[in-house]
Amino acid sequence: MQYLCLIYANEQEEPKPGTPEGNQHFAEYGTYTEEIQKAGVMLGGNALHSVQSATTVRVRDGKVQTTDGPFAETKEQLGGYYLLDCKDLDEAIAYAAKIPSGRFGSVEVRPVMVFDEE
Repeated sequence: MQYLCLIYANEQEEPKPGTPEGNQHFAEYGTYTEEIQKAGVMLGGNALHSVQSATTVRVRDGKVQTTDGPFAETKEQLGGYYLLDCKDLDEAIAYAAKIPSGRFGSVEVRPVMVFDEE
């Protein structure tokens, strides 16, 4: 079954690139990514640019509305994701618990609806 691990963290509290903490943080992501690739459960994943680059789209009464930024005012922002193919939720949670940002943010694990393409 496929599971999407959505990685949320406060961008202001994350280790900054180019700092010793940031370098360590990104090295941990490299190690984690290598682990799930070797285990054969990684189907995909990417980091996202800052919420400053986000655009939210809504359609109301047939009119498209856009606003800068994420869809909601929250302390944590969606920063990236991994798409995993795990035997069950327990395995997906075990892998999600190893995502480095989980130590200061959160990781949401959700089953993916896979529709047959015929």
